[in-house]
Amino acid sequence: MADRTFSISRLPGFAAIAVTVFVMLYLPIAMLVIFSFNSGDSVAVWEGFSFRWYPEAWQNEKVKEVTFRSLTIATAASLIATTVATMAALGTTRRQSSKGQSFVYLMINQPLMVPEIVTGVALLVFFSSIKVATGYQGLGYLILAHAAFCTPFAYLPIRARLEGMDLSLETAASDLYATPWQTFRYVTLPLVMPGAIAGLMLAFVTSLDDVVITLFVKSAGQDTLPTYMLAQIRRSVSAEVNAISTLLLLLTVVLLTAFFLLTRKRT
Repeated sequence: MADRTFSISRLPGFAAIAVTVFVMLYLPIAMLVIFSFNSGDSVAVWEGFSFRWYPEAWQNEKVKEVTFRSLTIATAASLIATTVATMAALGTTRRQSSKGQSFVYLMINQPLMVPEIVTGVALLVFFSSIKVATGYQGLGYLILAHAAFCTPFAYLPIRARLEGMDLSLETAASDLYATPWQTFRYVTLPLVMPGAIAGLMLAFVTSLDDVVITLFVKSAGQDTLPTYMLAQIRRSVSAEVNAISTLLLLLTVVLLTAFFLLTRKRT
């Protein structure tokens, strides 16, 4: 008897469409990586293989400055976002269901649904009033803006981890007279740690490559690596940008691979 189970992969042209989609997605990235090893100045004409642009990017003091600033902002923002996301995930999973729980979940994930430019404008207006009142012009605004935007990215894997955890261990700890803090520290936190680390890495990557919110919130002289690269491309396209982009791509792939390995584990 013929197998009548539906499978989308059996549809005519499925393989061709799938291959076309992957080529369109990854061919531009592959070209960028290839031309980061171009010996010539052109970003479109191959003139030979060379590592020339990597040392030049490393020796560029401005690149070092904006890279260090980007890493500082991404590290601080991801730590704040992960801490807030962990508390939010505990508050939405370790309690009885209520009528307003869906609304709370919606509000936590609001930055994912609202266009990023709207969030950027809102943060610009909010922080501008604070700047006028306090006179402070430091990186704190960028860190808080990135943390606000990255919190949902950290929240999702942490919530998924908590929802997949067996409550019996936390219940047993309470039966043995452990305080809520002791239960969290010795039972919940070690079990949720893979999800928290995954959320931290996802928030870090999201903050590291953000452009829109950074452009709206940053003050003069506070360029990050993405905004610096955007400014360089507007002036003149240099193959040095290819080398920097390739290194960013490598960092992102490493972090996302680690994220995948952590999230596929089960308690």
